[in-house]
Amino acid sequence: MRQNGTSEKFMPIDDTDRRILRQLLADPGLSMPDLAERAGVATATAWRRIERLESEGLIKARPARIDWRALGYAVEVSLRFTLDKTNPRAFDEFIGAARDVPEVINIETFLGRVDVRLNVIARDLGHYQEIYRDRILPLPHIADIESLMLIATLKDEGGLPL
Repeated sequence: MRQNGTSEKFMPIDDTDRRILRQLLADPGLSMPDLAERAGVATATAWRRIERLESEGLIKARPARIDWRALGYAVEVSLRFTLDKTNPRAFDEFIGAARDVPEVINIETFLGRVDVRLNVIARDLGHYQEIYRDRILPLPHIADIESLMLIATLKDEGGLPL
């Protein structure tokens, strides 16, 4: 039983699974033979293990990681929102509208002082100002906004130490 009262099964993994997952996290673009070689298993073993990990929900997806700067987006801003929660649909309406802004690359919700965070990309500061004025400020139910401009990403691993 988990602390919140739900019973949730956790999938057991062994050392072979861990080696495969480490290599997959280190380089998601590896071919199956290269992944197998680096993990020290046969290609067929790596293939079966990954299929099992995907079917059991441990591996959700193997997305491409896009370098936005290489596409001409030099500015990334994290916007933290506190919403006016007097309307019971505030979260749903805000998030629905934020999803329609093409430059929003990430939406996260929180418990605490900040309700929602959006990561926004722009070609330059002028483009960001246009996005902010024309697409962000009109979003519904905003009580407060805090902007944080990304200067550098020092660590971006997205995985657990396996």
